[in-house]
Parts: sequence; C-alpha cells; structure tokens
Amino acid sequence: MIDERLDSCDLLCLDLPKAEHIRGRLPAFEALEPAARTAKGLADPTRLNIASALEAGGELCVCDMAWIVGQPQNLVSHHLRQLRTAGLATSRRDGRLVMYGLTEQGRFLVRALLGDDVSTEI
Repeated sequence: MIDERLDSCDLLCLDLPKAEHIRGRLPAFEALEPAARTAKGLADPTRLNIASALEAGGELCVCDMAWIVGQPQNLVSHHLRQLRTAGLATSRRDGRLVMYGLTEQGRFLVRALLGDDVSTEI
C-alpha cells in the first residue's frame, strides 16, 4: 500500500505571492495540447528506438529502418507515420523509396531523452 502522506503536505499552507506569480506565467491549457501530442510521439519504446536510429543514420528508408531496429516493416512504417504526425519526422519520396528523417525538434527531443546513448550520424 502506498503511503499517501509522502505525497502531500500535513499542513495546509500557501505562499500566495509565489503561487500566483507562477500560475500567471503558465501557458494556456490549449497551448499545452500540441506539446503533449509531440511528447506522446516518443512515449513508445519502439518509436523512440526508431527515432534514435534516425538520429544516428540521418535519412533512412523504411526497409533499412526495419532491419536496423529488428521489427517488421509494416510496424516500422506505422510508427514512422506517427512520428511524422507528431512533427518529429519528415518523409520524402525518392523514386520508389520513401525516405524518413528527424525534424530539428525530433533530434532535440531524442537527444534530450537519451543523452549520450544516442549515436552520432554516420
């Protein structure tokens, strides 16, 4: 059983000036929704692994990506679409291939989440 006393104060107190100052600087809730959708883009371990591979390899096609991460091509394609929808990846057609790469925001977030565990581009 979780001890709820560890998660809340025993005494009701409020530093009203400080609390109002912080509250006044928070973004509007509606402005947080796009950021939350973007964050959800990397909330799945498979997507984070794919994004990490894109960070390491630059631009990759779905076939290469599937082999790199050891997942079926249809699953990788699904996750790449989700990364693109979240604004974390881009795609472009190159003949019969579809090439994917991370956006600047995608690279930044992958580096922020994985730190030194991210390989540098080859």
